Amino acid sequence: MAPNLTQFSLAGKTALVTGCKRGIGKAMAEGLAEAGADIIGVSATLETTGSEVGHSIEKLGRKFSPYKCDFSDREQVKRFISLVRANEKPIDILVNNAGTIMRAPAAEHSDEYWDTVLEVNLTAQFLLSRAFGKDMIDRGQGKIIFTASLLSYQGGITVPGYAASKGGVMQLVMALSNEWASKGVNVNAIAPGYIATDNTEALRNDADRSESILGRIPQGRWGTPDDFKGPTVFLASSASDYMNGSTVLVDGGWMGR
Repeated sequence: MAPNLTQFSLAGKTALVTGCKRGIGKAMAEGLAEAGADIIGVSATLETTGSEVGHSIEKLGRKFSPYKCDFSDREQVKRFISLVRANEKPIDILVNNAGTIMRAPAAEHSDEYWDTVLEVNLTAQFLLSRAFGKDMIDRGQGKIIFTASLLSYQGGITVPGYAASKGGVMQLVMALSNEWASKGVNVNAIAPGYIATDNTEALRNDADRSESILGRIPQGRWGTPDDFKGPTVFLASSASDYMNGSTVLVDGGWMGR
């Protein structure tokens, strides 16, 4: 008997994906579109026409609505929320993926670095979740997916703001779930391991660090953005209706080592 995969279908759903221009966010948006969802995409530098991610989603026969927003600017985030509420269909799936990282030793980590990273990685994501989560509660259903990190579990080196923000993301996922699970809103996270994206280019170009990292990953390779399509669709679909407050590791086995 062929497996019944209808519970993974996102036909008729609308997903808002932040940080969708490239890397993991782009793959998440494409995976959701492949499962049937229309996509509202937003990034700080996303082209309003002719973007690569928009082209790939429209090629699938899905609708793509592009927006630009600087997530380090709280007022811009609030204006973006108002624009989406005024111009788009209700959000069924919110993917809080946009993030940034700034590297400097803790004793030299500036206020600007700290404030920018926390604003983008944690505060903006709370504002989006608060607004669209309320709408989901009013409708009695919705899915919210955060992008966490290995540094939700570990401290890292020279990235104190990033580690603090990603630890906060995992705690926020549980806090929101405690309030919203009974109201039909599933809140979960995906924690990427070492993935071949812009954020890890410096590590991959450092032969010693790259060898050390690969030596700990049981699967023996860097992850790719496409590795996140399946987990994202799962957490966005009815297949995950009994999952709340969970952080799913997609790390090639790193955290089990």
